[in-house]
Amino acid sequence: MNLFANPSARKILLSGQVQGVGFRPFIYRLAIAHKLVGWVRNSLGIVEIQVQGQSQNLENFLADIFAKKPPLAKPKLESNQQVELAKFDTFTILPSLAQGEAQISVPVDLFLCDDCLAELNNPLDRRYHYPFINCTQCGPRYTLIRRLPYDRPNTSMATFTLCPSCLAEYQDPGNRRFHAEPVACPVCGPSLTFRMNDTVKNDNHASNALDALRHGKVVAVKGIGGYHLMCDATNSEAISRLRRNKPRPHKPLAVMFPAPLDKPYAEVSLSENDKAFLLQAARPILLVAKSENSELSEQIAPGLNEVGVMLPYSPLHHLLLNEFGGPLVATSANISGEPVLIDNQEIEKRLIYMADAFLHHNRPIERPADDPVYRTIAGKPRPIRIGRGSAPMELSLPFELKQPVLAVGAQMKNVITLAWKNRAVISPHIGEMGTVRSLDVFENTIKDFYKLYEVKAELIICDAHPGYTTTRWAHKQNLPVHPVYHHHAHASAAYYECETNETVIVFTWDGVGYGEDGKLWGGETFLGQPGKWQRVASMRPFKLPGGDKAGREPWRSAAALCWELGLACPVVPAGTKLLHSAWQQQINAPMTTSVGRLFDAAAALTGVCSQASFEGQGPMYLEACCKEAGEMVELPLTLNNEGLWVSDWAPLVQRLLDSAYTQTAQASMIHISMANLIAKQAKCIRKQENVNKVALSGGVFQNRVLTEIAVAMLEQAGFIVTIPAKIPVNDAGISFGQVIEFGFKGR
Repeated sequence: MNLFANPSARKILLSGQVQGVGFRPFIYRLAIAHKLVGWVRNSLGIVEIQVQGQSQNLENFLADIFAKKPPLAKPKLESNQQVELAKFDTFTILPSLAQGEAQISVPVDLFLCDDCLAELNNPLDRRYHYPFINCTQCGPRYTLIRRLPYDRPNTSMATFTLCPSCLAEYQDPGNRRFHAEPVACPVCGPSLTFRMNDTVKNDNHASNALDALRHGKVVAVKGIGGYHLMCDATNSEAISRLRRNKPRPHKPLAVMFPAPLDKPYAEVSLSENDKAFLLQAARPILLVAKSENSELSEQIAPGLNEVGVMLPYSPLHHLLLNEFGGPLVATSANISGEPVLIDNQEIEKRLIYMADAFLHHNRPIERPADDPVYRTIAGKPRPIRIGRGSAPMELSLPFELKQPVLAVGAQMKNVITLAWKNRAVISPHIGEMGTVRSLDVFENTIKDFYKLYEVKAELIICDAHPGYTTTRWAHKQNLPVHPVYHHHAHASAAYYECETNETVIVFTWDGVGYGEDGKLWGGETFLGQPGKWQRVASMRPFKLPGGDKAGREPWRSAAALCWELGLACPVVPAGTKLLHSAWQQQINAPMTTSVGRLFDAAAALTGVCSQASFEGQGPMYLEACCKEAGEMVELPLTLNNEGLWVSDWAPLVQRLLDSAYTQTAQASMIHISMANLIAKQAKCIRKQENVNKVALSGGVFQNRVLTEIAVAMLEQAGFIVTIPAKIPVNDAGISFGQVIEFGFKGR
């Protein structure tokens, strides 16, 4: 090809999400369309382009990179420099380059695109009903990458040799499967295996699984980031058996519905916004209201009026759900609290009593990625858990770090954050850090991040609580350790989403976290900015009998409040005289200001929940009881000698002990009273400090009723309110908050 008159040449570097999304073939087609010559290649997280031709064509080419980019690509222009002309006859795609300075963004796992879905359902297509169909716009990424650059030999697909047909597609720049690294077909790709009663059936494995599901069996199904335990979502007996064997007696189970969304299901109430959110690339779980005439089993979310809904995101899911013709329970296949299981042999060994059958495949999963979960609060879906499809999540920092750091998060809902320069990468959900497997996955996630991003931490940030598994782990490493107080991390994470440089009031209400005074905080309000938070408000402290046991036994929190007031507690089990004596002497009865435990106490005193099988069960049930307008109880707010605004919960207890009120009235009362307290505290602080911005953080603000009433009251009073929407308000946001707190403190 002859160069045009007055040609010029450019060297363009693009970072961001440009690998694993079909970016190179897109650049190839774009260059050809603009009559340009040169080349494109992957480097370590960067796409390099050398391109030349007529100047106007070059300008149009660069503009179209961003205007017409693949749907899942997020390119960032690193540089655009004029270079000397070279001799090119055409535009080509060069082999990847595994050297240079790493600017890596690891691609997340993707849902099944519409083009592949159409082929999956086309009887004339060679991939008809093939459960591993994919292209550059869909399929697994993060869970099968072994190292970067993202090329097939560097993935768990390396052992599957491409057949001639797949190889031709893989090598054709004009084909949408050009360098789709997981590309496969029934001839050369992964396959299914169905096992039941220790027998492997060699016929149609997906059909065998469907037969088992139709007969009320629980089937462990291997997906993209791990296994699901699946059963008929309308079969109460099957779900009860699953709950009994897991054991998971009460915690809600997610439900997967067949696509498309316009199918007339009566089980849940979906707004147009809900539908759009469920259809996003991550295919998340969204908590939505159950319909009055729903045929979903009450065993899916007992005691609650919401259910977690998601759509199929892998071809295998589509095949199962479409043929089944109705919703299936799809809950993480794990031991409660642990990360989801990913290994074929391990799951049969560890979950043999939970599943009646197993639908395996032989594509290895390199690392687990649980499903992300969201709840709509104050008009916007907000994350409860990030995971497959949404993580690793990369965020830009408002500062430049002097050295790479690793933030190891909290004990509950653990995720880690690796940060360097002005970048932070948040891991998928790991889980509760109380088991050997959780610690193994935690350590493997750190090793994976170091390897994938080619960055190794030079300092570790941990929670200030000396008993956390993550804190103890941090101090065993041969690196400097910087502790951050739990609620400072909550406040800093919320501040990040305020997108301001001004002073902010942040309410950090949760279960418990280690405070600056050595007590268990959980009802704190801060003023300031990351690195210089001032605690300006709190709750009246109380002694918590049994310490950590109170998280699963709400009656203990109820007893604490009653005993503090010199009252008998009507929900204390028999035989607790010694407990009361220990509480009086403050033996295993730490002081706390926890609002989460206040809601636990209210759940117990109203008769909603005295014994919990999972953390937060009592408050969740209490929120579900809010079905009528409640009377507001005014809570005293006084300024103590240290200049701290302290709220007294005593009037709430008096009201909760009054049997003249219904359970639903009591539930509504505590929500509106606590929301009013937030507005009351904010007004007092504003009067002193002239601050008009408020942020909410901490697990308590997963409660939609409380949060929405509080936001309405604050906005009516003229405050600007922020609730995080990128990262969870619960402890899954702690590791990122630790980075923000550390970064600002070091400035």
